Amino acid sequence: MAYTGKDRSIALAGVYQSVLCVRQIARQGSVDTDAMTPCIYSLFQTDADSVPEIFGAPGSVYAGAKELVGQLTGKQPREIEPTRYVITLLKLERVLAGRSQLIRDIGVGIDDARAKLDHFPMLHPNLLAHLADIYSRTISQLQPRVMVQGDPRFLQPPDNQNRIRALLLAGVRSAWLWRQIGGSRWQFLFGRKALLMAARDYLRLARQ
Repeated sequence: MAYTGKDRSIALAGVYQSVLCVRQIARQGSVDTDAMTPCIYSLFQTDADSVPEIFGAPGSVYAGAKELVGQLTGKQPREIEPTRYVITLLKLERVLAGRSQLIRDIGVGIDDARAKLDHFPMLHPNLLAHLADIYSRTISQLQPRVMVQGDPRFLQPPDNQNRIRALLLAGVRSAWLWRQIGGSRWQFLFGRKALLMAARDYLRLARQ
């Protein structure tokens, strides 16, 4: 299948959306469930017919695409934190790609979590705890580690920790997708014009 610049912008928007949700939990103790749901949903999609379908309904990564456009254009206050998280997740994905046993472990864990969907909704604490455990046993053992900054009052509750780790797992999944369809860190750093055009087109269509 031939993938387009728009597909790559959607995958990168998926990384950004996971990061935005992590930051929201870390700073506020709450999260926009409409933004979080597509991130978690993507973890269970292994045979989607197109890249957009991996995240669910059309426009599902609108928040991530908007953040991507904002960071590329500087039309919103530039913050190093989201992009730092994104770059770290892209690096982690590359490290993970060379660890076949960890990849298999993640796959088994996701299959076990998929069985829980028969009993729990997508963002149920039990399901998120399972996904968080997958992250803790696999990706969190790799370098570089994601150092989440925020308010200790919101970082310490176990449910928030589980939400953050599940979202980081989803962020790595989107980073994996980004690379699978032709994305690279060099493209992220130096191919900004093409990414910007594709992300703007995604936002325009999502608003229609």
